[in-house]
Amino acid sequence: MTIGSMENVEVFNSEGKGRGLKATKEFWAADVIFAERAYAAVVFDSLVTVVCHTCFKRQEKLHRCGQCKFAHYCDRTCQKDAWLDHKKECSALKRHGKAPNENIRLAARIMWRVEREGSGLTEGCLVSVDDLQNHVEHFGEEEQKELRVDVDTFLQYWPPQSQTFSMQYISHIFGVINCNGFTLSDQRGLQAVGVGIFPNLGLVNHDCWPNCTVIFNNGRIELRALGKISEGEELTVSYIDFLSVSEERRQQLKQQYYFDCTCEHCQKGLKDDLFLGVKEDPKPSQEAVKEMIQFSKDTLEKIHKARSEGLYHEVVRLCREALQKQEPVFADTNLYTLRMLSVVSEVLSYLQAFDEASHYARRMVDGYMKLYHPNNAQLGMAVMRAGLTNWHAGHIEVGHGMICKAYAILLVTHGPSHPITKDLEAMRVQTETELRMFRQNEFMYHKMREAALNNQPMQVMAEPSAEPAPALFHKKP
Repeated sequence: MTIGSMENVEVFNSEGKGRGLKATKEFWAADVIFAERAYAAVVFDSLVTVVCHTCFKRQEKLHRCGQCKFAHYCDRTCQKDAWLDHKKECSALKRHGKAPNENIRLAARIMWRVEREGSGLTEGCLVSVDDLQNHVEHFGEEEQKELRVDVDTFLQYWPPQSQTFSMQYISHIFGVINCNGFTLSDQRGLQAVGVGIFPNLGLVNHDCWPNCTVIFNNGRIELRALGKISEGEELTVSYIDFLSVSEERRQQLKQQYYFDCTCEHCQKGLKDDLFLGVKEDPKPSQEAVKEMIQFSKDTLEKIHKARSEGLYHEVVRLCREALQKQEPVFADTNLYTLRMLSVVSEVLSYLQAFDEASHYARRMVDGYMKLYHPNNAQLGMAVMRAGLTNWHAGHIEVGHGMICKAYAILLVTHGPSHPITKDLEAMRVQTETELRMFRQNEFMYHKMREAALNNQPMQVMAEPSAEPAPALFHKKP
């Protein structure tokens, strides 16, 4: 594995996209093209007391800053490392009396750094914060209104003794945060915990079927190659999840990032036939398909409501009913079927109904394998969860196979040092040992497994969240 530096890339004019980054040498799957620390980053408002403000790790017991009582840290080391960025923030928080929202805190941190270092290029950056795109001119009425509120609140928070910035510059910084804010996840990569600005990453353009992925690991982002990349080839990441028809992806990208996607998958509508797949024999009528799509949309709304209220048995009932009705109409790669399978397998696992969950999880993974890029991080995480569910259900061979498959994907997307990959490696070793025992003496294996599970609390799946998996870039809902 190569560890990247900024010499591996160069800025160029990408046709129809403006600036982009291209590779200055050849890369292979799992290579780190470059790693970058945040120019500035903050913890989400809702998690300020449970996530360290320096390393973004979730911890049970954090030390609070004795001055502002707002910032929280793992230990003295994290607190000391934060002081340069927190010093001005600390006195501003005390003066203001209460902490403003995450966007305002991030804007202030960016501007204190500009005040400290000037607005030119900082070490290791290919682009300055001043030169990042802000798209303020594309803001709709609602966004303009939000921007004015943010600027007003910022001016109340910004200390009078700090450098004075023009209204235009403050608006520029909020625009930069809006379209370049990158989601930071906790140490296991399972929960979005903060937002940061990474100027070099801001130069990487979007493709729905990209050649790179981005992962946040140990306080920095890594741009990782998903396969062979030739010298001179443009580097791309996907700003959104791939699992939507091309028209919906294009609408989402236009609405959130203000550009028209011209990638091959969007232009040719690749995989749309699978996303909208219907049964071949007998083929349902167009009317039946239309009715089933409407029924599925209505059911997904009911599921979302029941899930947000913690009514998990109701969620399962709705999913079972929908899957039964979809069966004669939709193919197994149909997006509506896959959404039901994803929810029902996760919720049943949480309810410890592993046998039924494992059946749905297998169908979900079969569908995903036909749709996602073979080295997609979300595919890897889904296969890992399905493998765990099957292992819990006692389907040792299937569970082990899926855990091995997930491990191979995560070695590329997350790398061997990421905590989730290490967890998966431990699971892989454990299931391999169990599989060997199972093949030698099935009866003894089941006896020992039963005894082991009776003696130790079952590893319960996390409570299902109504929140989707952390998106790559942080956008206001």
